[in-house]
Formats: sequence, structure tokens, C-alpha cells
Amino acid sequence: MALVTTAEVCDAYPQLIVSGELRVLHPIFPIHGRRQVFSGPVVTVKVFEDNVLVRNFLEEKGNGRVLVVDGGGSMRCAILGANRIVQAQNNGWAGIIVNGCIRDVDEINGCDIGVRALASHPMKANKKGLGGDKHVPVNIAGTRICDGEWIYADTDGILVSKTELSV
Repeated sequence: MALVTTAEVCDAYPQLIVSGELRVLHPIFPIHGRRQVFSGPVVTVKVFEDNVLVRNFLEEKGNGRVLVVDGGGSMRCAILGANRIVQAQNNGWAGIIVNGCIRDVDEINGCDIGVRALASHPMKANKKGLGGDKHVPVNIAGTRICDGEWIYADTDGILVSKTELSV
């Protein structure tokens, strides 16, 4: 989505919004990381206060994908910190959206990756591998997001599309 804003995408595809093929996440995610604009195919993971599955994904090559983490909206600990975000940046992930908290925000803001999360929290998550699911539909910010869909994010908001779009 080079030089095309989410607002322009919404204007260009009103029929996709009506049909539900293009959805807008509720505007609840502060912007972190140096990459304010990012897009890519979605990979989903669902965890709760344990980040082992998230770490496993970020150890893989991202190839421009966007990791969408449903952390259950927990405000009791951070699902991700700077070490994992740097790893994601180095492995070629375009962005990460977390329905939960992150930490080490000052360091994350220096990274060349797009990061959205509900808030920051100083406590780290468990690392016990206590369950979770990969590649499952997640419901975040009023929107159902599935593996293989596309995320388009900029300073105006975050869009989810069933397919890759061009304007």
C-alpha cells in the first residue's frame, strides 16, 4: 500500500465495507515503533499472559507479514517487550498488533517496525507455554480477524481486508 492512506482505501472501496470484506478496527491502539505505516498478510495467535507461542512466531522469517496477537485484552502484564520486537524487526515482520500490553516502549519506538498495543505495562508475561492457539480467528477491537487476511495500518487507523487491495 505505497503512499495510499487507509482513508483513501475506505473511499475507494465503500462496497467492500458494506459487504464486510473490508473492516475498520475500533481506534483503541496507540502507535509505537518508527514504522507508522505498514501492511501485510495476517498471521494470528491467541494467548493469555504467556508469550511462548508469540516468541515462536517471531523467531520465524516474517516475510512482510503482520502478527496479530489476541492477548485477551489483559492489562496485568506485557505480552511483548523490546527484545522480541527487535527480533521481529530483524526477521522481516512488517508489524505487530497486540490486544494486550507491551513494555520497553522507549526502545520499541526506536525500532523500524509497526507496533500497536492497548497499553504499556512493566511486568513481563509468563514463559511457561501455558496454552494458546495459532492460526485461529481472533476478535479484536470489534473485528474478527483471520489468518491470511490483510492488514493496512497508518496514522488514521487499521483496516482488515479479506484480500490484498490495490488503489
